[in-house]
Amino acid sequence: MNTKKEIKDIYKKMKFKVGVFQIKNTVNQKIFIGSSADLDAIWNRISTELKFGNYPNAELQNDWKNFREENFTFEILSEIKQEDDGKTVDYRKEARQLEKMFIEELQSFNEKGYNSLKK
Repeated sequence: MNTKKEIKDIYKKMKFKVGVFQIKNTVNQKIFIGSSADLDAIWNRISTELKFGNYPNAELQNDWKNFREENFTFEILSEIKQEDDGKTVDYRKEARQLEKMFIEELQSFNEKGYNSLKK
């Protein structure tokens, strides 16, 4: 049986898919771009928040309510390759930078999307 410390150490060594994702409204074609340190789990978390009506993005939340879940898709846009070279890399920071690049490239704000335009 593993101790709490051993379990924590095992968890720290686990690798999750890190990268950028898109949620798309298939009715009006609006998109939301986000990033996560666990791409396998993020859709479940966001869709649960949307179902319960407490997702922080009010416009996306409103469209989810009006257009219903079946009119939204989830897609991974880019996954960051994690190296096993022993270096400490802040993959969350890299994912956030990549997210900003996708937001600028895809223009996922105003009439095209749910992201806010940050200056």
